[in-house]
Amino acid sequence: MHHTGPDHVGRIQAQWARERPDLDSSAMGIIGRMHRLGAVLHEELRPVFAAAGLSDGDFDVLAALRRAGEPFELTPGELAATTMITSGAVTKRVDRLVEAGWVTRSVAEHDGRVRRIALTPSGRALVDRVVEQHFANEERLLGTFSDAERSRLTHLLIQWSRALGA
Repeated sequence: MHHTGPDHVGRIQAQWARERPDLDSSAMGIIGRMHRLGAVLHEELRPVFAAAGLSDGDFDVLAALRRAGEPFELTPGELAATTMITSGAVTKRVDRLVEAGWVTRSVAEHDGRVRRIALTPSGRALVDRVVEQHFANEERLLGTFSDAERSRLTHLLIQWSRALGA
């Protein structure tokens, strides 16, 4: 669906151009659109997780364990680094996932101070099912872009992420 005329951020830029023509609002236009898109994407992605009884944070932990490969386990520190969340948040998420039966928490054999978080068979089945739905949902969200546009957008986002250290 194509819309004509300025979008929400474009209208804000037009107001700034009228009120402060001495300022360049082009950066605000990009950042504002990215901010709004982030909020919309969050709302569009959450229902897939919610339908499986997961929060997006729960899915992050399960997906990190699944991506780790056999034996599908990581330490809490590795989970924190992989999911970019604090160790306290990892503990809360893992507690919930243990209670649900999707992961186990154990002591490492080689070092009693080290804890290991591992997917259970039901956790692996769940994440394998949900990741397929998640990828399909992401494809839907990018459906307006051609392959060339997706490639260009990917390149630009990687370039920007690296420049900002994200």
